[in-house]
Amino acid sequence: MAIRNIRMEGDPILSKVSKEVEEVDDKIKQLVEDMFDTMHKADGLGLAAVQVGILKRVVVIDLYDGTSKFVLINPVITKLEGEKVEFDEGCLSFPNQFVKVERYNNVTVEALDVDGKKIKIEATDILAQCIQHECDHLEGHVFKEKMIPGTLEIITPEDIKK
Repeated sequence: MAIRNIRMEGDPILSKVSKEVEEVDDKIKQLVEDMFDTMHKADGLGLAAVQVGILKRVVVIDLYDGTSKFVLINPVITKLEGEKVEFDEGCLSFPNQFVKVERYNNVTVEALDVDGKKIKIEATDILAQCIQHECDHLEGHVFKEKMIPGTLEIITPEDIKK
């Protein structure tokens, strides 16, 4: 188990485009394991490799429901459909900050899994939101760029104690 440092708001790496993974080797598998450990420790739902300082197109997602745990290597969103829905969204790289964003409620993504096999996921609701959020990271974009103006909410430690 290795917990990596999560890059925080203002770190220039968060605005860089990630590179494709050429081979799903032991190094990538270790990165995936470390990303899950890091994300779980921080109580997140998703994490992109760039958030731990690695410019590779790798995403992990866990909705903590026992069935929705995903590894997406070189993900490509192939379909965005349905209406856009307003979501409350946060990000591990922007602790205690939440905004409202509009994202498509139905998404199809194709990627490789941790074994290098092609997968296709048709997602709705929170999983669709997570996929879009993490794929944005791979393109050097952060959730605050999609924020509905005037919706930034900052939660302080005092708020949490209430």
